[in-house]
Amino acid sequence: MTDDLDDIHPILQGAPKTTEFRKLRKRIIRSVREAVEQYGMVGRSDARWLVCLSGGKDSFTLLAALIELKWRGLLPVDLLACNLDQGQPGFPATVLPDFLTKVGIPHRIEYQDTYSVVVDKVPAGRTYCALCSRLRRGNLYRIAREEGCSAVVLGHHRDDILETFFMNLFHGGRLATMPPKLVNEEGDLFLYRPLAHVAEEDCEKFSKAMGYPIIPCDLCGSQDGLQRQQVKKLLDGWESNSPGRRQVMFRALMNARPSHLLDPKLFDFQGLAPK
Repeated sequence: MTDDLDDIHPILQGAPKTTEFRKLRKRIIRSVREAVEQYGMVGRSDARWLVCLSGGKDSFTLLAALIELKWRGLLPVDLLACNLDQGQPGFPATVLPDFLTKVGIPHRIEYQDTYSVVVDKVPAGRTYCALCSRLRRGNLYRIAREEGCSAVVLGHHRDDILETFFMNLFHGGRLATMPPKLVNEEGDLFLYRPLAHVAEEDCEKFSKAMGYPIIPCDLCGSQDGLQRQQVKKLLDGWESNSPGRRQVMFRALMNARPSHLLDPKLFDFQGLAPK
């Protein structure tokens, strides 16, 4: 499916012709296709997706994978790339529109100064992530409605999902994480995470090899002591000592056994009786 690098969308033209990159690209495309099919992301109501492009390695990988699947006739939806410029000081506002125009991808660039709101509302010493995410999500849902999209598509990958699970476990007292598919609170839009099965390391290797114009996040990423960074370091340590540990833990999220946990809302312990 993905061997011919000459017959491909412009977003993938100029890709390295090495065997290693071909394997990486195939692995990413296979994993994205698997997630789309496994979690039923394409339904009869899905005609157009709003693909969120932050400018990070993950969102570039997401966009390239979805474009390739559509190019190959394996994703029967229209794709609209969208960047929400949140007014962060020094944000290179022309990088993404220039790139998207160059590779011929339909897009919308939206400016909303949520940065000033977050800095004003969040007390000194507290992290911006929660409020920033809420404001960003609200704007993306609005844009999706305005553009006639049925789904907002985000670039969260396997490692984001694992980290969120452990953050909920350690700090939230619950077994939960980012689902690959959900319906928003208003009930009118889907939210998809097609990179759910893709490792962060693969996103980084892919985006670097393709030479995409990566834009770092200087808002959240510049703060020290974030819970997510602590969890990431913990997972890095486990992976270093036991290679493959992340994938084993991820598979566990797909293999839940309510009868072997302690939540009476998920399993009828009181009604349990021997045959």
